Amino acid sequence: MNDRIIKTEYSEVMQKSFIDYAMSVIIARALPDVRDGLKPVQRRTLYDMYELGIRYDRPYRKAARIVGDTMGKYHPHGDSSIYDALVVMTQDFKKGLPLVDGHGNFGNIEGDGAAAMRYTEARLERITQEAFLADLDKDVVDFVPNFDETEKEPSVLPVKIPNLLINGSEGIAVGMATNIPPHNMVEVINATKAYMQDENITTRELMRYVKGPDFPTGGIVINKDELLEIYETGMGKIKIRGKVEVEKAKGGKVNLVITEIPYTMIGANIGKFLMDVASLAETKKTQDIVDITNQSSKEGIRIVIELRKDADVENFKNLLYKKTRLEDTFGVNMLAISDGRPETMGLKQIIKANVDFSFEVTTRKYKNLLEKELEKKEIQEGLIKACNVIDLIIEILRGSKDRNMAKACLVEGKTDGIKFRTKESRIMAEQLLFSKKQANAILEMRLYKLIGLEIEALINEHEDTMANIYRYEDILARRDSMAQVIINELDEIKEAYGRKRRTEITNAEEAVYVEKQIEEMDIYFLMDRFGYVRTIDMQTYERNKDTVHMENRYVFQCKNVGKVCVFTNTGQLHTIKVADIPFGKLRDKGIPVDNISNYDSSKESIVYAASQTDLNLYRVIFATKQAMLKVVDGGEFDVAKKTVAATKLQDDDEVVSVVTYKEQHNIILQSKEGYFLRFAVADIPEKKKGAIGVRGMKLGANDELEEVYYTRNTDDAAIEYKEKTIELNKLKLGNRDTKGVKVRV
Repeated sequence: MNDRIIKTEYSEVMQKSFIDYAMSVIIARALPDVRDGLKPVQRRTLYDMYELGIRYDRPYRKAARIVGDTMGKYHPHGDSSIYDALVVMTQDFKKGLPLVDGHGNFGNIEGDGAAAMRYTEARLERITQEAFLADLDKDVVDFVPNFDETEKEPSVLPVKIPNLLINGSEGIAVGMATNIPPHNMVEVINATKAYMQDENITTRELMRYVKGPDFPTGGIVINKDELLEIYETGMGKIKIRGKVEVEKAKGGKVNLVITEIPYTMIGANIGKFLMDVASLAETKKTQDIVDITNQSSKEGIRIVIELRKDADVENFKNLLYKKTRLEDTFGVNMLAISDGRPETMGLKQIIKANVDFSFEVTTRKYKNLLEKELEKKEIQEGLIKACNVIDLIIEILRGSKDRNMAKACLVEGKTDGIKFRTKESRIMAEQLLFSKKQANAILEMRLYKLIGLEIEALINEHEDTMANIYRYEDILARRDSMAQVIINELDEIKEAYGRKRRTEITNAEEAVYVEKQIEEMDIYFLMDRFGYVRTIDMQTYERNKDTVHMENRYVFQCKNVGKVCVFTNTGQLHTIKVADIPFGKLRDKGIPVDNISNYDSSKESIVYAASQTDLNLYRVIFATKQAMLKVVDGGEFDVAKKTVAATKLQDDDEVVSVVTYKEQHNIILQSKEGYFLRFAVADIPEKKKGAIGVRGMKLGANDELEEVYYTRNTDDAAIEYKEKTIELNKLKLGNRDTKGVKVRV
């Protein structure tokens, strides 16, 4: 048993195993091959459909049949990955050149998924057969064993066009990812032809043909000047905008209609865009929006935003570009498998790789065709020669005892055992010397081939064969001739399947949104006990002062352009712009504070709320459950972030009280066990907001601070404690960090 145990360093095993796994994901799953622009799952699915005979001119077949066959023969990584790949290859809003013709629900641009594979059907697109799979029977690519070595599959498809650029690709591997935008097929083919005519062409010159990406969703690329560097390095950021049109509506209103969206908005991001636009109105970033509707259909995208009569349309457009995904960034990383390893390539490198591959495929194709024509030539010449001496051939056949004897005579001139009519016939038979292939063709020739017209047809066929041989030899001998063949094929594909560019390429200035200046005024902030907030004007407050204070937990004056600070028991400070708080009537319900801040009512509770203006003028007193106290300058809470730590807490501690330090003289601490301690507020030291503070009261083992009260020296403040009235200013004045007195009840 010990002889079979291999001792090795664990870290080395892990390192090797991870590298093997990473390379498997990179090469065999996540990244496309630069030659055909396909990932393994896409290549295997298309090849399986080709093998099953699911051609463009034949009936659709169930997607489940395609997925199952592909998984069983070529791609043992689960049906979902195969079906997902099949679905994407049918979607014209994701692929500039769909490769599969889908029948049924294959999802839509708004993110709705495809129906289950048992409901959908598919077949190959015509261009897939003609440009991706046409020459597989001519030994133009290598075939390799499948995962269990029971089948053969192509290592790459003999694609005639630079599919990697035309359809783009996206994928996440281990430690690397690819994101290649789709391009216009006509432009890519023109650039490929230009490279074939001048291999020293620069990327800048190639971009006379390839203007930039051409997304199926259209849109506008707005950083044209940055594209050259992106296409030279294979990396960069493309800025894209949706296309917006202005339409006049009834009553003098204006409709902003989005007819094309950025490619990155495909799917759930359309719904998010609608929510973001609605949020602009809810949070009062703009008051120009009257209504928003999504009128998109199979005919295309149509999102209508109805604006007010006096709306500044250009300024609102810029707001959409700045605050929503109507302007977005497509991160380019043109990473693909080249010569068996991942490589980031620029435009010229990708075109070069495709041209080299086209020459390799074309060379193998015409070598194969030439071999077949030479074989035909040999047989045709043998048959023509046999027709000229047909009487002698018949004499040999009639005089032979079996096929082998006749064949030996035709090939080697052996006449032993064959009966001839004359001596001259025997001498002529000894001089025939046909090849083995010619002899077999003669022995298998039917008598009707001796008809005059058939002999003439054989001679014409031989002439065609010789013409093909001369043509194939010329193509194989001269690179210019082969290049012309490839260019002719590209032109045919361009003519049949080319389309106009959808995406506009331009340089545009950065969107600048100018916020309308709000007239500054004093208003009142209200928060009820349920955490709903709203603001009302000064006049409403003055008329309903008693009701306002009775129904709300926090009521204070603030500026409509200012901020409100909310302190929580977890020591957090959440700031809220007053402009984000609904302004309305006294009986309006308001909005939960959770909706306009980072406050989470499920994890924390509000201890105090105040105007930022007030805090800037005063200091703030903090008290925690463990009786830690401190005074902090209110200016420290004038922060730009929406959430910051207002104080530092010890383990298992939380904030019990926060108040603005104005005219208070005394602080009274009440513990859970009934101890009261009264001392001067001036005894609490001032600290920074990041400090823990000092101990205000000595607590028993299981005791904690429960309530905090403040009084002035002249106050007659009293509280009810366990059905007993306690006058706070009559409590014995003690010192900070003492135990206090226990109130007997």
